[in-house]
Amino acid sequence: MGKNEIKSLSWILGFFLLAYFLPLQHVRFHEAVIAAVTLVQWYAREHVLLCLVPAFFIAGVIAVFVSQAAVIKYFGVAAKKWLSYSLAAVSGTLLAVCSCTVLPLFSGIYRRGAGLGPATAFLYSGPAINILAIILTARILGFELGIARVVGAVGFSIVIGLLMHLIHRREDQERSTIEFADSEQDIGRPLWQTSLHFVVLVLLLVAATWGKPADSSGFWYVVFSRKWLLTAVFGLLLAYSLYTMLKVRLAPLLLTIVLVAALAIMVPTQPLIPFVGGMIGLVVLLSITPGEPQEWLQASWGFARQILPLLAAGVLVAGFLLGTPGNGSAGIIPSSWIARAVGGNSLLANLFASVVGAFMYFATLTEIPILQGLVANGMGQGPALALLLAGPALSLPNMLVIRSVIGTRKTITFVVLVICMSTLSGLIYGALFGPFV
Repeated sequence: MGKNEIKSLSWILGFFLLAYFLPLQHVRFHEAVIAAVTLVQWYAREHVLLCLVPAFFIAGVIAVFVSQAAVIKYFGVAAKKWLSYSLAAVSGTLLAVCSCTVLPLFSGIYRRGAGLGPATAFLYSGPAINILAIILTARILGFELGIARVVGAVGFSIVIGLLMHLIHRREDQERSTIEFADSEQDIGRPLWQTSLHFVVLVLLLVAATWGKPADSSGFWYVVFSRKWLLTAVFGLLLAYSLYTMLKVRLAPLLLTIVLVAALAIMVPTQPLIPFVGGMIGLVVLLSITPGEPQEWLQASWGFARQILPLLAAGVLVAGFLLGTPGNGSAGIIPSSWIARAVGGNSLLANLFASVVGAFMYFATLTEIPILQGLVANGMGQGPALALLLAGPALSLPNMLVIRSVIGTRKTITFVVLVICMSTLSGLIYGALFGPFV
C-alpha cells in the first residue's frame, strides 16, 4: 500500500471512529455543538460583511495597485530594518481589526514581496494595538495594564518579526531571490491617487466597524453615533476614486449611488442593508469595467476563496472547544476550568492564559469584558496581560489561514513565539504588580 493510500485510509478511519464514538447523550456535548453553531452565526452576522469583505477589497488593492517594487523597498528582506519594522509595528493604531480581518492584508503584502519578518510584525500588531482597545483596557482594567499592553504589543511585534526573520532567514532570502528578483515597475499614475484609494477603503472599514464605547458621552461616543454618516462620506469618496482613478463609467456609478441612497432612506434603522447594497454595487461596477477594475475584483475574490472556508472551519472548532465569548454559551471545555487555571501569577497560570488566548477567537474589543469576568473569578495580573498579548493577535481560525500563506513550519514558529513571549511578559508583570486589588 502506497503512502497516499495509507493517508486516505487514515482519514477514513479517523472520521469513522469520530462518528462512532460521538458522545451524543451528554448535555455538555450538545451545549458545545450549539456554542459552535452560535459562534459561526454571530461571526457571519457581525463580522463577515462589515470587516472581512472590505478587508478583501483592501487586500485586492495591495495585490493589483500597489507596486511590488514599493513593497519590497519598504518591507522586503533587504529593506532598512528600522523603517520596515517601525511601520509594521505601529500599523495597529490605524486598523481597528481582529485577528481574522488582518489576514487578507497580511496575505496581500506578503505575496507582494514583504519579508517574513515585517509581514509577521504587521500580522501581530494589526489586531493587538488599535487605539480604542488600548483606551478601554486602561479605563476598565487599570492604567498600568493598559500601558503594559501598549509596550508589550509594540515590542512583541518587532521582536517576533526579527526572530521570524532570523529563524527562517535562508528560506526568506531564497523566496525573495526567486520570486521577486524582477519586480515590475510602478503603474503609470500619480502616487496620490493610489494612496487615496487605499486610505479611503481603510477609513471605510474602520468607520463601519467602530464599536460602541462604554460611556454614552465624550468624543468616542460621538464618533460611534456618527459612524454610518462617516461610512457614507467615505463611500462617496470611494465613488470619486473609482471615477477618477479607475475610469468607471459615470452613468452606472451614479445609478449605484442613487440606489444605495434610496435604501438608506427607506430603511434608516437598518444601515447594514444600504452598506451591503453598496458592496454589491461595487462588485457590479468592477465586473463591467475591463482592465484594472476586473483585476482588482478577481484578486479580492482570490483572497476570499482562500480565506473564508478556513475561517469558517476554525470558528466552528473554536466555538465547540471554548464556547462563544460574551453570551455565556459553553464549549466542551468548561469555562470554570479556565477561570481556576488562571488564578495567581504562576508559570502554569501564565502559560495556560497564553495558550487559551492564542486559540480562542476574540472579535475586536471583546477581550476586555471577557477578561473582566475572569478577573472577577480570581485571575492574576500576569495571566491577564498574557491573555491580552496572545488573544487578540491569534486564534484557531487565524492559524489555519496563516498556515495556507506561509506554511506549517513558519506558522508553528509564529504561534510558539507569541505564546512564549506572552507567558514571559505575564510572569514579569505579575511579579511587579502582584494580584488585582
